[in-house]
Amino acid sequence: QVQLVESGGGLVQPGGSLRLSCAASGSIFKINAMGWYRQAPGKQRELVAAITSSGSTNYADSVKGRFTISRDNAKNTVYLQMNSLKPEDTAVYYCNANVVPIRVPLSEYLYWGQGTQVTVSA
Repeated sequence: QVQLVESGGGLVQPGGSLRLSCAASGSIFKINAMGWYRQAPGKQRELVAAITSSGSTNYADSVKGRFTISRDNAKNTVYLQMNSLKPEDTAVYYCNANVVPIRVPLSEYLYWGQGTQVTVSA
């Protein structure tokens, strides 16, 4: 079994910064792509940023230049540095990971974290 635990959310004023973390644990052989998604009230979940195991990244247009995704493969952890936050960034942020399990090395499974609330408000 694999668990993803997010941390770092909270309330911040417009223009402020937050850093989200997501640590994966359990029966992990390796982790391929990892990503951050968000879901605002009444809206569909959307991709914010993703990163491959080799470090290639992609971002939603709405966050380019403000958010940075990174990962520490030794710690099975992905980060999202969020700068110049706007009220429209308010959402529950979820991380996910494409995990190759120890006992099933030819397979890959997608796991999700429980979500962390980010609120941008004055």
